[in-house]
Amino acid sequence: MPVLAGAEPFRHEGGEAAVLLCHGFTGSPQSLRPWAEHLADQGLTVSLPLLPGHGTRWEDLRITGWQDWYAEVDRELRALCERREKVFVAGLSMGGALALRLAARHGDAVSGVVVVNPANKVHGLAAHALPVLRHLVPATKGIASDIAKPDSRELGYDRVPLHAAHSLRQFFRIVDGELPQVTQPVLLLRSPQDHVVPPADSARVLSRISSTDVKEVLLEQSYHVATLDHDADRIFEESSAFIGRLASGLREEPGLGKEGTTAGG
Repeated sequence: MPVLAGAEPFRHEGGEAAVLLCHGFTGSPQSLRPWAEHLADQGLTVSLPLLPGHGTRWEDLRITGWQDWYAEVDRELRALCERREKVFVAGLSMGGALALRLAARHGDAVSGVVVVNPANKVHGLAAHALPVLRHLVPATKGIASDIAKPDSRELGYDRVPLHAAHSLRQFFRIVDGELPQVTQPVLLLRSPQDHVVPPADSARVLSRISSTDVKEVLLEQSYHVATLDHDADRIFEESSAFIGRLASGLREEPGLGKEGTTAGG
């Protein structure tokens, strides 16, 4: 199937500091595209891949699983590490879980982590029924476009395939067990009003990671897809400052010089 217009991956070759962005479950790179473009404008090398099964039709997602999604971002990270001196990982929702696992498994190869409304668990009674229900019901209603901003829309599926949801539940359990291995600096941004991922998920992440350099930012005006919402600029600015501070020892890049370092400190 052809990729939906707007769901294409994004890549930009910039300076020695690089960022790998991971989009969410049933979403696409479109939800992170403005963030990726902002980071690219700051002089960073940016990679925003399209995860397998996403960006086409929900039936394509049904035949993929967490191993496919993680393998894609793992390959992207390894490629960036071969070319760039410092590499950061970032993500929204499930993309946040992918970023955290990359940090846990790759250690010093990852210089820092930025997560927006990171997901940690499939909630509700239906989650416990997924092992059986997925064989009886192909899909349920979608979760895309939880956005407060009236004129903003996420390009995502209107259905959630239950086979993929079951795999996602397994993935969250794996990531939760690996969170203590996350020792890198972490910037976590979350929306108190989130109709997809509850605050308990961010609290769980913060309580489990071993990082000592941790900053939590509340996105008071946004819902789940905060990267397309009222607080998008706050996300862009906070992440730029965070990366600028940690990449300050590199050769100076546009947007990541002294001014960016001061803002992040």
